[in-house]
Amino acid sequence: MYNSNFDKFPEVAVHGYRGYSGWDEIADELQSRIYQEKADPCVIIIECYHGVFAEQLVSQLKRHITDPIHFIPAQTAMLSANQVEHLVYPYVTDDPVFGRITSLDLEDFFVPQRLEQLRQEIKSTKGIVCIYGTGASFVHKKPHILIYADMPRWEIQLRFRRNEISNLGTDNPGDVFSYQYKRAFFVDWRVCDRQKKELLPVADYVLDTTRPDDPKMISGSALQNALKEIVHQPFRVVPFFDPGPWGGQWLKEVCDLERTEKNFAWGFDCVPEENSLLIRLDHILFETPSINLVFSQPRALLGVKVFEAFGAEFPIRFDFLDTMQGGNLSLQVHPLKEYIHEKFGMDYTQDESYYFLEAQNDSFVYLGLKEGIVPERMVSDLEAAQEKNVTFDADQYVEKWPIRKHDHVLIPAGTVHCSGANSVVLEISATPYIFTFKLWDWGRMGMDGKPRPISLKHGQHSIQWNRTTQWTKNNILNQVQKIAEGDEWVEERTGLHDGSFIETRRHWFTGQVHHNTNGVVNILNLVEGREAVVESPGGAFKPFIVHYAETFIVPAAVGAYTIRPWGNGKGTTCCTIKAFVNTENIGDYHSN
Repeated sequence: MYNSNFDKFPEVAVHGYRGYSGWDEIADELQSRIYQEKADPCVIIIECYHGVFAEQLVSQLKRHITDPIHFIPAQTAMLSANQVEHLVYPYVTDDPVFGRITSLDLEDFFVPQRLEQLRQEIKSTKGIVCIYGTGASFVHKKPHILIYADMPRWEIQLRFRRNEISNLGTDNPGDVFSYQYKRAFFVDWRVCDRQKKELLPVADYVLDTTRPDDPKMISGSALQNALKEIVHQPFRVVPFFDPGPWGGQWLKEVCDLERTEKNFAWGFDCVPEENSLLIRLDHILFETPSINLVFSQPRALLGVKVFEAFGAEFPIRFDFLDTMQGGNLSLQVHPLKEYIHEKFGMDYTQDESYYFLEAQNDSFVYLGLKEGIVPERMVSDLEAAQEKNVTFDADQYVEKWPIRKHDHVLIPAGTVHCSGANSVVLEISATPYIFTFKLWDWGRMGMDGKPRPISLKHGQHSIQWNRTTQWTKNNILNQVQKIAEGDEWVEERTGLHDGSFIETRRHWFTGQVHHNTNGVVNILNLVEGREAVVESPGGAFKPFIVHYAETFIVPAAVGAYTIRPWGNGKGTTCCTIKAFVNTENIGDYHSN
């Protein structure tokens, strides 16, 4: 039995700020603020991110605030559900998996005349008026009190799966999850994020109702100040885990997950768009989407050059792919930069690499094509597998390489690949993470008992047919170069393919290693060793302990930092893999 020390709920401590826990405390604070305003009418806006239980929130406020409040749902000013479906269709499309990043704004979901009617209703109302829901801020631009009710994307996905919520402007809680997620990814979250960027910095309060029965609230200024502090120290986001048809058993043991689950395929330990931050204030633990840190402090977090290239977007993600005692991933390919921009409106594509955290004697990876294959024949066989339910012989067309623990393979977009059974991958990838074109899924069913969608039409336009055996061996398989070494450490460069912006460095160490962000965000994982400590040479932040397999972020603003074995890791050889944006490669890579 593995003795796990993996922290599933990492916190960032920020002192000097108070918060409010439970509806009683929240109501008391809001009632006190209302009295201070001395306005008639006193207008309160509760702007809700997609997925917030707005009606439940209002029900609790009615129960706990003694003064009468006239509540107005912003939803009454929205377009009809049919009109919304027509509005979003060009971005959702008929494709079962992919859409196009919307150019819509949240205000496009509302009828101007209805918004004006609500404004007139507010003017004629005495006392306290509260407009709530997604888009409430359009009804009244200058409220006396602005509350932002936020929600992490992972919790939204869980609510979709429990049939608890619908997509924006519709009533579809019973729709299949794949459609709900696609619609949210390409439309709902995009329009809500654009509105959030404007409102969060000026909000009077921010509500955390991730756990509806344990709500938290802090002032907007407290959140902004906390985020400013966080970008000057290493931190972790809250990981989440998901089963899959090829999932394995390694994550259960190493990350101490629920043993009764059939498997865990994915572990998302650094996908800031969907992870959370747990901020430990003086007496409450406040959960906020980690993307808020990117929105609030992009230059300090990412670095000026990275921000200028990508905007307020975290460009690198780390996640686990566990096939230990499981199956092969799908045979797949990612789109080239030009294709993803033309078809889906994304500014950059999903170059990635597989770092093998664990492998057995029979572990392997499919990577690149075999020499001398005929593209038309391979496509024909893939089509037959999809349409006629026959088996596709991947070994006939795709090169199969044995792999060992700590191997690192690069996977530039356009390269056919598939991690095999009985391995654990730390996937280091550019952020457009849903653009995987499955070519063949081994004839199996998904977790819902249905075949997973194959994207052969997209895939065949993305395959780079010249990436065959010799090219793969020379260019993307274990391209390890020693960079430097000292008495207690060795630094290796393990990845930077031409055209990719992600560079990776590996450090083996028994003593202290000096690092520097050099003005760009660093993302690291402790891939060997039980424990290590990250420290500031000048004492700029408190010592930060990391455990085996934990991913952590070092903001660009940190500058110099050191890592050495710690605790149970002392006396052993430790190893980190570090990824960062090579700013010299951004120009040719990013489409803006």
